[in-house]
Amino acid sequence: KLDDLFSAFDNVPLAAASIAQVHLATTNEGDKVAVKILRPGIENAFNKDIELLLWLAELIEAAHPESRRLKPVEVIRTFKESTKIEMDLRLEAAAAEEMEKNFNGDPYFKVTSVDCRRTSQRVLTIAQINGIPIDERELLIESGFDPNDIVARAAAALFTQVFRDGFFHADQHPGNL
Repeated sequence: KLDDLFSAFDNVPLAAASIAQVHLATTNEGDKVAVKILRPGIENAFNKDIELLLWLAELIEAAHPESRRLKPVEVIRTFKESTKIEMDLRLEAAAAEEMEKNFNGDPYFKVTSVDCRRTSQRVLTIAQINGIPIDERELLIESGFDPNDIVARAAAALFTQVFRDGFFHADQHPGNL
């Protein structure tokens, strides 16, 4: 139950996307967190859409054999597998934990910690951090930050995770700097 996990939970989402929305909350222990929740019924909706796309891809390949070189059926099957992965927030949590470990001690790159007790297949809970949105250039400058330095650090973090760690987490964004 919500009350067993949180002392406060903002029912109005801070952010919303096609498959999930994010709410701010406070744990019963007093920690400020962000809670990402998959939309109700999203798996069924995606499955129906993907099955329709797969059927259309099969029709295209049958009606236009020359299209097979583009592999429309294979593309849709790959998309289907990717979607399954995206809809299991435990995998996102595991990726975030790996990235946090990889960047432990880095003075310029901070990965928010995962609250495993409040994370499941459909819910991801992470520590809330406050900052200045990356697209607020003037506010960044007024606050003493150099946007060019931020870009350089973001690039360095990306290259470090790809080339040093052999790892890339798609939800990384410069706002984590």
